[in-house]
Amino acid sequence: MFKKLADNRAEGSLAVQFRRKRFVFFLSLLSRLDRPIHILDVGGTESYWRMMELDENDQVFITLLNLTDENVTMPIMSTMSGDARKIHADDSSYDIVFSNSVIEHVGSHQDQMQMAAEVCRVGKRYFIQTPNKYFPLEPHFLFPFFQFMPRKVQILLLQNFSLGWFEKTPDAIKAREIVESIRLLSKSEFAALFPKAHIYEEKVIGLAKSFIAYAGWDK
Repeated sequence: MFKKLADNRAEGSLAVQFRRKRFVFFLSLLSRLDRPIHILDVGGTESYWRMMELDENDQVFITLLNLTDENVTMPIMSTMSGDARKIHADDSSYDIVFSNSVIEHVGSHQDQMQMAAEVCRVGKRYFIQTPNKYFPLEPHFLFPFFQFMPRKVQILLLQNFSLGWFEKTPDAIKAREIVESIRLLSKSEFAALFPKAHIYEEKVIGLAKSFIAYAGWDK
């Protein structure tokens, strides 16, 4: 049940509803800017922008940044390989840096600080989303309060069960690598990474499910 609700590829899922609502908010900010607009989407996919039905005649051009090049077909889209912690681009070279649920995957707190610094360096403005560490349902393993369990318990669970988006992983080393590849952020930690940003809370049943840091839109 949780997986169906959280599947961002399935029309009508709670995840897609949140993404669409988030995108409406993003478009409201985008409407303030003169065209053409150049966006760097860190960790993004072409399928995301297709699902959001971005108008290809709106002079909004998107570059996807991922560890490996993506195949893209939309004429407004290009792709490049690279690391979010060290983006090969000049200062303020993009009108917007955009990112959905990536900063929790880049590594340690130091790695997250490096990504945040790069976002602020290469973008004139930014729109960065991440799940809330303190939301009861962990969004990757789809297991209540999984993020607060001792590491040994997390690894043991993954060794014995398929959890969320991860298949059962009997190998303890591989299970540990998966568990340690995600570092969720609290609101205060996220705000500290982007001290000049407004923090918008996406809520479900009155609880903050995720946060968006956005800044530079008043320029």
